Amino acid sequence: MPSSMSPALNVYGALLESCSRDPLTGYFRDGCCNTCAEDVGQHTICVQMDEEFLLFSRARGNDLLTPRLEFGFPGLLPGDSWCVCLPRWLEALAAGVMGRVHLRATHREVLDFVPLATLEQWAVRDD
Repeated sequence: MPSSMSPALNVYGALLESCSRDPLTGYFRDGCCNTCAEDVGQHTICVQMDEEFLLFSRARGNDLLTPRLEFGFPGLLPGDSWCVCLPRWLEALAAGVMGRVHLRATHREVLDFVPLATLEQWAVRDD
């Protein structure tokens, strides 16, 4: 996150927690679902991957399964967490395919598009 940005907050208004450092995620590759105006993909929602979500994403043209080592991307496995593009998560929600959400690691800007009650319905249970 650039130093000129104020600290990012999560959906509860607290400091945004890390989504994943192994594998390292986030638009800024800082482990958090931070965002900025240049993040047109809105990498703001921290999702715990499962096989169904990974296959859905690949079928929609975003292959998160295949390693791309030339970009430092190891490929994701079920159980990994990742800062997912909000439009892809909403597309999955509409299709009935749901990756669970880590609420404390999800950026508060998501609330502009998804009610907290909906996010809580799909929350990782230890969140």
